[in-house]
Amino acid sequence: MRTISIRFALLAVAVASIVLPIAPALAHPPAILSEKAQKLVAEEVAAFRKELAAAIKAKNVTRLKRMYAPTFIHTHGSGKLDGKDARIKSILDGHPVIEDAPVTELVIRIPSDWVGVATGLSPIKSQADGKTYAFRWTTVYVREGMSWNVAASHATRLNEINP
Repeated sequence: MRTISIRFALLAVAVASIVLPIAPALAHPPAILSEKAQKLVAEEVAAFRKELAAAIKAKNVTRLKRMYAPTFIHTHGSGKLDGKDARIKSILDGHPVIEDAPVTELVIRIPSDWVGVATGLSPIKSQADGKTYAFRWTTVYVREGMSWNVAASHATRLNEINP
């Protein structure tokens, strides 16, 4: 009986040494999406962007807190970093943000079914000098259950528009 339990224990250790290192990959394997699947996920991200813009317009704090990932970070063109709370405060204070700015160029890429990357170009009026500038921006979205969260964003101010 003791020989069987030792063999069982050795077998369990051997199996664990094989399975445990690859377990995270088995839990959420990277999806290689077809063109059709990429389009569907991109449409989900686009719909989420519209929901986010509506929550910003309504200044719905509860909804905004759910829509931004806990570790969200925005990088301004100046290099300043805003975390989730600072970004939501900026929204509530009425500062212009890329999340609801009009878009003249928008591309949504889907590297996996868990991540969406949107790049765009938006005209945004500066509160500092009243001039409108073009901003090139990137936003990263991550799937959270059956919805999406904003994980990170970056904006770079380009030239003045219609000086």
